[in-house]
Amino acid sequence: MRRESTKNKTMTKSKTAKSFRSFAALALGIALICGLFAGCGKKEPVNVKVGSLKGPTSMGILFLMDKAEKGETDDTYDFRMAVGADELLPLMVQGDLDIALVPANVAAVLYQRTEGGVVAIDVNTLGVLYIVTGSTEINSVADLAGKTIYLTGMGTTPEASLRYVLQESGLSEGDYTLEFKSEATEVAAVLAEDPAAIGLLPQPFVTAALLQNQELHVALDLNEEWNKVQGESGSGMVTGVTVVRKAFLEEHPETVKAFLEEHAESVAAINSDPDTGAALAVAQGIVAKEPIARQAIPNCNIVCVTGEEMKTALSGYLEVLAGFDAAMVGGQVPGDDFYY
Repeated sequence: MRRESTKNKTMTKSKTAKSFRSFAALALGIALICGLFAGCGKKEPVNVKVGSLKGPTSMGILFLMDKAEKGETDDTYDFRMAVGADELLPLMVQGDLDIALVPANVAAVLYQRTEGGVVAIDVNTLGVLYIVTGSTEINSVADLAGKTIYLTGMGTTPEASLRYVLQESGLSEGDYTLEFKSEATEVAAVLAEDPAAIGLLPQPFVTAALLQNQELHVALDLNEEWNKVQGESGSGMVTGVTVVRKAFLEEHPETVKAFLEEHAESVAAINSDPDTGAALAVAQGIVAKEPIARQAIPNCNIVCVTGEEMKTALSGYLEVLAGFDAAMVGGQVPGDDFYY
């Protein structure tokens, strides 16, 4: 009986060991399969270095910046905000930035300097220029004939955009006078001193000027006037463009796709919630006071335009700038490989 009992115990242990090994093998197999599927469904986080300018072109990523700071994005982001585009340009050329939100013409210059090494992935801001005055005589572009217009940016996009709209609306260079100032605050100061004067200002300086002087108003939206002369199938007036280094795009296509989705969400958020957007804009030092930011946001034309719509708007705008001065777009308009 004892031998039989020992034999039974040995057999029982053997069965138990076999069962355990079978279970262990099955568990390991399931774990490997789960790991395989998990690996396919979730990529490793990528650290994305993003540069932008202190102005309307950065407003569209404010909610994304806030979300990233709270650790609510799949990838991590290092944001760098600069005062001038000349600060971001070398960083993109050297590869110290992966994505940059820059003026439209700077995006074209980057394309030329990197020999096609950057790709435009979206238009982030449309026109932000407005004709501001206290005069009630300015109700159309034609009314600017014989007038002096104060503005900034001699030889840059504000001058090119204004001259294009004036020309296409039937005015020649001899029909008006452009008086240049070094900063937008100087144009605002002229308007404060003489409300009958006429100035071309960008947002959020427009809103600041209107809040400080109740006699002033927006006489013309240059974005609307541009669209009138271009027609329905024409280009848009583009202020800001988002570009990515081609090498980064090729290495991390899913990361760039995710950025575009998050950018679009951030743009929708600021347009639907300007109160929170205003607080974020002040916190980032883009606008001095929340009331100014709150009123400026709806007029900053913050967008996330992609695909063919982006290409139509941007390519046509760059053609206009090249017609004014080819150097403004880096010598020539970028090729089709510039567009994502």
